[in-house]
Amino acid sequence: MNEARTEKYWNRTVETMGREQLNALQEERLRGLVNRVYTHVPYYRDKMQQIGLQPGDIKTLADLKKLPFTTKTDLRDTYPFGMFASPMEDIVRIHASSGTTGKQTVVGYTYRDVDTWAECMARCLVMTGADKDSRVQVCYGYGLFTGGLGAHYGAEKLGAVTIPASSGNTQRQITMIKDFGTTVLCCTPSYALYIGETMREMGISPDDVKLEAGCFGAEPWSENMRREIERMLGLKAYDIYGLSEIMGPSVAQDCQYQQGLHVWEDCHIVEIVDPDTGEVLPEGSTGELVFTTINKEGFPLIRYRTRDISALDYGVCECGRSHVRMMKPSGRSDDMLIIRGVNVFPSQIESVLLNIGEATPHYQIIVDRVNNLDIMTVEIEVSETLFSDHVKGMEQLEKTISGQIESVLGITSNVRLVEPKSITRSEGKAKRVIDKRKL
Repeated sequence: MNEARTEKYWNRTVETMGREQLNALQEERLRGLVNRVYTHVPYYRDKMQQIGLQPGDIKTLADLKKLPFTTKTDLRDTYPFGMFASPMEDIVRIHASSGTTGKQTVVGYTYRDVDTWAECMARCLVMTGADKDSRVQVCYGYGLFTGGLGAHYGAEKLGAVTIPASSGNTQRQITMIKDFGTTVLCCTPSYALYIGETMREMGISPDDVKLEAGCFGAEPWSENMRREIERMLGLKAYDIYGLSEIMGPSVAQDCQYQQGLHVWEDCHIVEIVDPDTGEVLPEGSTGELVFTTINKEGFPLIRYRTRDISALDYGVCECGRSHVRMMKPSGRSDDMLIIRGVNVFPSQIESVLLNIGEATPHYQIIVDRVNNLDIMTVEIEVSETLFSDHVKGMEQLEKTISGQIESVLGITSNVRLVEPKSITRSEGKAKRVIDKRKL
């Protein structure tokens, strides 16, 4: 596996800024943000007036908790442009969330917003070891989804060769990786795994390509899956985090030490709150990530509840960057499954599967309710060799996996081994859960 070049910065002054200076910058930008949304966004002005809050009441970071939360429901209630803080003549880009339910959440960017986004993405790429001599293949989808253009503009700002491959046509993607000498791959982790699987079927080994690093995000994934991707593609896999509502990819990413994802605090203030009460939790606590965007013009947000579950570490990283690190999200409070009173995240099941050699990382969780009892079935692909082996071996593996899941989660599950390629592959976000309950 190729190791990324280390101890490089895109913007050393900002990335290594001292905590006192960083907090002073945040407070200045927070005051400007509150004034801006109070003046230009009626929705925020009404919410603040309802609780008797004036812009002048927000002076320091300690005052942040006085401000109301923003939720995805707020964004849908003001669809499409009700949360914009800039007039439409200043908006140069519109993106929207993939929105599986309800209306899409629409995001507007000014020219400066696009440049800020590219700046943050360039910082992320440099953390992987990328530079102007890199060749960055962007396999996130282009269009209203922020992934493709977000990674694209960052790579161009870096001065790297940018390959706008988008998603799909996997064999062609691999041909480009090989023929164009791609060194950095940007896509979802599940698609990276699929690329590695297809490479193997095509008879192409990691030694046949020049991949050095990958920026993988847009869906939860485990450390075991990271190692599997690294093994299959021969690169160092980096976890990148972003939401279309906040900025898109580049909100945070891990560095070469991979002890959490650096959040660019000159652009975002991040909090951890109790998902049930909204109370701000102390450093090191696990809870829901909440972001306030302090360097956006077109679509700034105050205390946006992400529903992602994480924790924060304010210690200076070995890489020298001072910006807070968020731990890899363990799941989402709204996507979290509650099965017979137990909280279940798909990433927990994924870790179990990847610890068992015969199972592949391709799986699907099916939840149903029979006679008022929740039933969880996990369908898992196995290798061609094992699937064609005797039934007794299959039954034993099912029992082993079921036992491991019960050990980790504390609940029983039905495990069903299925033949290779029977679970639908994804070129975007993998659909891991089918919940048939009428909840």
